[in-house]
Amino acid sequence: MPTDNLNLEKLLTELESIVNKMESDNLNIEESLKSYEKGINLIKDAQNKLKKIEQKVEVLSKDDVLENFNKDE
Repeated sequence: MPTDNLNLEKLLTELESIVNKMESDNLNIEESLKSYEKGINLIKDAQNKLKKIEQKVEVLSKDDVLENFNKDE
């Protein structure tokens, strides 16, 4: 399934589904390899989408400076 049209949330949901299926131990080696390969492709797509989102935020942020998010504060 091409992931070009999937939004980030759907990509992550699909990836979570693959992980759950692989953890169930009900897959043979061929199915596991196909699932792993699909998962790697989903991760790459998600990383690319995140990078594009980050670039948009940079453009939209005032003074062209991104502030680091510190969850401890």
